[in-house]
Amino acid sequence: MALHPRARQVVDAAAKHGLAIEVREFPAGTRTAQEAADAIGVQVGQIVKSLVFVAGKTPILVLTSGSNRVDEGHLGTVLGGPIERARAETVRSSTGFAIGGTPPFGHATPLPVWIDRDLLAYDVVWAAAGTHTHVFAVTPGDLVRVTGGRVIAVSSPADR
Repeated sequence: MALHPRARQVVDAAAKHGLAIEVREFPAGTRTAQEAADAIGVQVGQIVKSLVFVAGKTPILVLTSGSNRVDEGHLGTVLGGPIERARAETVRSSTGFAIGGTPPFGHATPLPVWIDRDLLAYDVVWAAAGTHTHVFAVTPGDLVRVTGGRVIAVSSPADR
């Protein structure tokens, strides 16, 4: 069976960084972190949520653990200015992917990437592979390496 074109794009982007990934498809969908964790059979914290925010006028990507909620005020303080959730059109135009299937790399335009430090607690995490039904496993170390992301706390200290 041929791989979905969006998933192929993610596989090719990973390969450009020397990372071989195996995409798995879950036809019932993996739109939410909980749906993905249930489908794959892992803890919700092992799911990588790829969230696009806007800092000033610049889209940024935040890769957070499925068990965490991004504290926009805290993250804005870390980044040195206010941030807000990107609208669906901004997500699609900056990444080339829709919300619910946005992968951590392989985007239409390079984005600054911030990675939730809580993802590093796992041996393997799972991320979207371009659609709401395709996912892949990756080590947190490879996720950091391939995205060039900066590891930070994305939730406020009170939330941890």
